[in-house]
Amino acid sequence: MSKDLLLKARDFEARYGPFISEEQRPAFHLTPTIGWMNDPNGFSFYKGEYHLFYQYNPYSTEWGPMYWGHVRTKDLLHWERLPAAMAPDQEYDKDGCFSGSATELPDGRQMLVYTGVRRCLSPEGRTEETQTQCIAFGDGTNYVKYAANPVLTAKDLPEGGSGVDFRDPKVWRDTDGVYRLVVGNRTRDGSGAVLLYESADGEHWSLRGPVDASRNQYGLMWECPDFFPLDGKQILFVSPQDMSPIGLEFHAGNCTMCLIGRYDRESNTFEREGVQAIDYGIDFYAPQTLLAPDGRRIMIGWMQNWNTVSSKPRDCRWFGQMSLPRELSIRDGRLIQAPVRELESCRRNKVIYQDVLVNSETNLHGIQGRMIDMTVTVRPAGRGDYSCFRLNVARDGEFVTTIRYKPDTSILKIDRTHSGSNSDVVHTRSLLVRPRNGEIKLRVIMDRFSIEVFVNDGEQAASAAIYTRQEADAISFDAMGTVLIDVEKYDLEV
Repeated sequence: MSKDLLLKARDFEARYGPFISEEQRPAFHLTPTIGWMNDPNGFSFYKGEYHLFYQYNPYSTEWGPMYWGHVRTKDLLHWERLPAAMAPDQEYDKDGCFSGSATELPDGRQMLVYTGVRRCLSPEGRTEETQTQCIAFGDGTNYVKYAANPVLTAKDLPEGGSGVDFRDPKVWRDTDGVYRLVVGNRTRDGSGAVLLYESADGEHWSLRGPVDASRNQYGLMWECPDFFPLDGKQILFVSPQDMSPIGLEFHAGNCTMCLIGRYDRESNTFEREGVQAIDYGIDFYAPQTLLAPDGRRIMIGWMQNWNTVSSKPRDCRWFGQMSLPRELSIRDGRLIQAPVRELESCRRNKVIYQDVLVNSETNLHGIQGRMIDMTVTVRPAGRGDYSCFRLNVARDGEFVTTIRYKPDTSILKIDRTHSGSNSDVVHTRSLLVRPRNGEIKLRVIMDRFSIEVFVNDGEQAASAAIYTRQEADAISFDAMGTVLIDVEKYDLEV
């Protein structure tokens, strides 16, 4: 394999990345230097800064042979672009350096763990793929792949495990000093599972056993696992492929899932207590978390979905963006998400309205914009009933993105049908919410090309990419019946 692939990619992104102006990008949602981005990788804290790697094809806005892009930040909002970290330049990863993670070693090096992909033709002329787990070591900028790669192969799988679907290792150094990682796999029954491996040095690994499995209940392959303690519970994240819809909790296709339970490390036993979606919107996949130095568990996800990747602006030079990093917690047995508190330092131009009566389309002075942090609280007006409330954003005479709530069914719907895309992909998503005494609270974060909605102080989150022209910045409120609303809105300057 050519060993100058990485140098060529670094030269390409340094030469052509600057042609994409900051105004053509989101202000505080990470995008690739140039080309294609998907899963977040190696989300970690190293040498006093947060590092994030990502699945990357610098040469096209379509998925292709995967490199690892690389950025770092001190505040989770302002991202410094670093040279690409890895290229598919070895025989064992010649068809892609797939997703993985990072941890710091006692000697100060950063270790990357990733899936190497190799394809070849079978004697029958079929393309066969092999996925193995590999490692690399570096200093926060440059990384060298381990001479004895791969460190985990099909021979390290339990009986019936698939060497084709064996990917996305998430590594950490545990409190007992042992390195552990979870990795996605497919089992004999054809559905997903998460396997746990252990190592004393990060280089030599042994199988501990399965943590949990789909058993054909929640999709097929389980991608991008993450496994961590949170508020007295143990959390398992997976991104199932080929899900069948389950009510309004899980939609068809590619989903994200949070399993909440208890874990006994000695016996490697995970006992489920609850299962829920992580994000209920149109565009969110493959989240990864880190433990921040201040104790926060912070998550970031790919704010896109494999079912919607054909929906992109014409002649774009970048495609794919990350979600706003979110702080995680558990409340009443559910996963709670909130935008990282660092965002509050970017708020400007506070505008507040209280007890505004809405019974027809209503515009409020000072409430507009495409880079905003806005909270809207909706409740019935006295004893009056209402059948529907609508919040319209990114609006002009042609475009609009709508959030609609119907209290009789407690269903919230995000609709980006008129949000700048002509592609025949998913443009609506509905979720079942839990009003509090008839009241619903929506925190809406917008950043040029996206909207993220946090319902009832983070009890649910829903994300969507939008590509409406930036001049479409009007916001209006509407109701069938009569409601009272409170609005608190800030412009965001990052």
